Amino acid sequence: MKQTDQTMHRFDTSAQGVYLITVTPFTGTGALDLASTDRMVDFCLERGVTGLTILGIMGEATKLTADEARAFTRQVVQRVGGRVPIVVGVSSPGFAAMGELTQAVMDIGASGVMVAPPSTVRTDDQIAGYFDMVNETLGPAPWCLQDHPVATGVQMSTAVILRILKNSPHCVMLKHEDWPGLAKLSAIRAAGDKGEVRRVSILTGNGGGLFLPEELSRGADGAMTGFAWPEMMVDVVAAHARGDLERAHDLFDAYLPLARYEQQAGIGLAVRKHLLHQRGAIASPFIRKPGPRLSAQDIADIERLVRRQDKRLNELG
Repeated sequence: MKQTDQTMHRFDTSAQGVYLITVTPFTGTGALDLASTDRMVDFCLERGVTGLTILGIMGEATKLTADEARAFTRQVVQRVGGRVPIVVGVSSPGFAAMGELTQAVMDIGASGVMVAPPSTVRTDDQIAGYFDMVNETLGPAPWCLQDHPVATGVQMSTAVILRILKNSPHCVMLKHEDWPGLAKLSAIRAAGDKGEVRRVSILTGNGGGLFLPEELSRGADGAMTGFAWPEMMVDVVAAHARGDLERAHDLFDAYLPLARYEQQAGIGLAVRKHLLHQRGAIASPFIRKPGPRLSAQDIADIERLVRRQDKRLNELG
């Protein structure tokens, strides 16, 4: 796979900070909005994220054509200009599509890819066998293992995750978003610290960072999730890293009601896109079908929560 300036950005087991899961901007008629993509990238980088993850579940990846997925990746890579790593979701029921998309995005300049298990694998042996085939398919591309049972329906035990890591030399990161999953996170980090398995980066993905302070205290290296206020996660991770745990929790608490509201099943993506549109990050909050729409009552809730969040932040200073 072609090596570019962008792929020189380190996406390896030392990754830390906030890799923001981005939305995919569309115009008001549903076309891919590449101009708004530039606005979104600038918005994220200005708020201090250390990486971007695109074409994830909240990025409406399954609603894009293969050509659109490549065009969007190319636009993000060009706008980022090598300033931060870019990880691309390539999960697919079939390995031909996964391999093709991986080759394409790595050639464009992505730093690595992310893979979640399909809903068809259930037992530990099935899951481990699937990721053996993922290793064959991805070749030398650095990749992130996504553990997201709420979305995939696949429960990956601590034992099977450690087994995958032992068998996957190019897996450099675990995206931990089992819920509740603090005990699992602690066990995986302890195994790495004891030398039972390679120490990999662990970024947490529980919606909008809903357990971020606790996950950082359990050994997470940062967050890989989305929220309309990415600076919350950036500031919480930074405060925790310098040992100011009270400040980390105070910042988190100020944003929590809105982060929680954004994680509602069904309308969560609509809430996030509405807020990003309000903040000027994207030109339109359009969601491709099938997708939710906000009611007038939803919008009133959001406006109230934003006002209260601003008040708490002003009081916090």
